[in-house]
Formats: sequence, structure tokens, C-alpha cells
Amino acid sequence: MQNVIVSKHPLVAHKLTKLRDISTEPKKFRELVREIAGLLCYEATADLETMPVSVTTPLTETTGVHLKEKIGLVPILRSGLGMVEGIWELVPGAEVWHIGLYRDEKTLKPVQYYNKLPLDPTVSVCLILDPMLATGGSAVATVDILKNWGVRKIKFVGLIGAPEGIKALETHHPDVPIHLAAIDERLNEKGYIVPGLGDAGDRQFGTG
Repeated sequence: MQNVIVSKHPLVAHKLTKLRDISTEPKKFRELVREIAGLLCYEATADLETMPVSVTTPLTETTGVHLKEKIGLVPILRSGLGMVEGIWELVPGAEVWHIGLYRDEKTLKPVQYYNKLPLDPTVSVCLILDPMLATGGSAVATVDILKNWGVRKIKFVGLIGAPEGIKALETHHPDVPIHLAAIDERLNEKGYIVPGLGDAGDRQFGTG
């Protein structure tokens, strides 16, 4: 797991514990997803390229930096939607492109049902957003889509990863860094992460 970066920030651990709690209501759950996503984004974007610019302060002129790379956020529908706002607060100029995938409950394989990417890439860096890296099928399929689109710098940002999903993504795309709040024990027979936090989509949108 050389390409996996697990946050060591105490705020992330604290908020993730609340997120796991079965008694956490959807409103609070959404808030926690948004907050953790912002903290993980802060760490995941530490290597973004910048360019020097001049800026005039109230006292004098000095040199600062602007981001050189254009960022795209790619939430995997539907649970990835809850992570967008937290990252947008830090990177308001980021473009958001939606990719819809659902997991077939019998085969546990991803099925694509939505993709509105333009013909040519409009960003140089893509952050794939999905709270749960479970089997890894959706993450692998999304990276495939983005690479075929022409994006060469891709990162996965999630809340919890299972060893099985991490292995799948690393095997198929060893060049994609994986940023997580925690690595859990395993998948159960239904493909859910254990101990996990349940179905991230249902808990966000109150549909469980």
C-alpha cells in the first residue's frame, strides 16, 4: 500500500468516529462528510503546481502564487455528491463532472449509467470523490474513464477503504494516489466495509 495516504489528523479521526455512529442523523452525517472531505482535500492538494504573481497589499507590492493547475472534481454518484461542497469551499474554481456508477448487487461489478464529460479534457487534475472504497470496481472504472478522456493526473479521495478495494485500485492503476481517512478490516459477504459506517448514500440522503 505504498500509494495510500491515510490522514493522521486528529480532527479527521474525531469526525470519522461520529460519522460511524449509527445514531448520527442524516443532517449531521452530511455535515461530517463535507467537513472530512475538506480536510482530506487539504492534504491531497499539497503538491499542486503554482506560479508566481505580483500582488499589491495596503502597504507595498509583493510576490505571491496562483494555482497553475485546473482542478476537476469527479463525484461518483450518488454518495460522492456529499463530498463536493467541502472541497468547493477550499477550491471554489474547481469544475465538477458527474459520473454515475452503481454496483450490481449480484456480481458486485460497477455498471455505468451516466457520463456527460465533454470531448476533450478541460482540467489537468481530477479528484475522484467516493466515501467508500469497497470492492474498488467503481473507482477503477472511473479512473479508466478519466484516462480515456485524457486526464493524466488523477487522485482518489475517500473516507474509508477496505483492503480489497485498495488492492484492486492499486493493481489496475498504481499511479493513482489514494487519500483516505481510515482503512477498515474487510468486506462482508455483501460487499460492505466492516466495521464501516453503513451505506453512505442512504445515510446522507435518509433513504436507508
